[in-house]
Amino acid sequence: MQLAIRGVSKTYSNGTHALRNVTLDIPRGMFGLLGPNGAGKSTLMRTIATLQEPDAGTITLGDIDVLREKDRVRRTLGYLPQEFGVYPNITAERLLQHFAVLEGFVEAAARRQVVEALLKQTNLWDVRRERLGGYSGGMRQRFGVAVALLGNPSLIIVDEPTAGLDPAERVRFLNLLSEIGENSVVILSTHIVDDVAELCRRMAIIDKGEILLDAEPFAAIDALRGRVWARLVAKQELPDVERHHRVICTKLLAGRTLVHVHADARPAPEFEPVEPDLEDVYFSVMAGYDGARASSISAASDPAIDPLS
Repeated sequence: MQLAIRGVSKTYSNGTHALRNVTLDIPRGMFGLLGPNGAGKSTLMRTIATLQEPDAGTITLGDIDVLREKDRVRRTLGYLPQEFGVYPNITAERLLQHFAVLEGFVEAAARRQVVEALLKQTNLWDVRRERLGGYSGGMRQRFGVAVALLGNPSLIIVDEPTAGLDPAERVRFLNLLSEIGENSVVILSTHIVDDVAELCRRMAIIDKGEILLDAEPFAAIDALRGRVWARLVAKQELPDVERHHRVICTKLLAGRTLVHVHADARPAPEFEPVEPDLEDVYFSVMAGYDGARASSISAASDPAIDPLS
């Protein structure tokens, strides 16, 4: 099953162009939607999840018209929004039982079986009788995944799922998403580049409502090889470097600034070549360096980021 998005646009009443002619093919597996806050990621996710209407365009999931057959979509959709509420005084097991009833598991034995399986899959079985109000952020996120997986959905949307998680919880959560992505279309909307680099077979970069790149992460990185150069500079040297070179990103390193620049050849003797990564791809595309962007799209046409810099 594949999700096909064609020409989807959305402008809000305040004049904000949230989506501009978005076209994507999203196959089964993990798909990363990468972009800064306000890029249009959540608008696109809500539109796919049938929570709002676009101004133009079509979306199909297999043979389902997402915009016209909302009930069919919802029966096969698991959605984990960026923020969701839980009842703090109810145990995870009891609340998941309640959601299972709403999902159609009315027979008690079948309901107990599916609830047990999901709590074990999300590594919450041992804390199933603890109140949700005492759960950590990562545990709540894993409980949200358990709810989203009720009914064995073929389309799963997770919006900024690792924001605020500590490193250990983030690893557990990403491992869980990786397992889920083997059998479903899973869209991971995030601004954290490492989430996409570690999980996703395909990705898109979106900014100001427009898809800037649609590629396989490895192909996008490969297209930048030989075009990323680095040097350490003192803080006072940085403005001059920015004036004379295509700066991709800067990072503080041992009291100095590590500068990555985009160039087809060594830009100056003091620059050294570096192996690009997905962060370099992101910043190159966002900066509008067409060489990296066009090459990556071309390389990935065959059958988004923690911007701390």
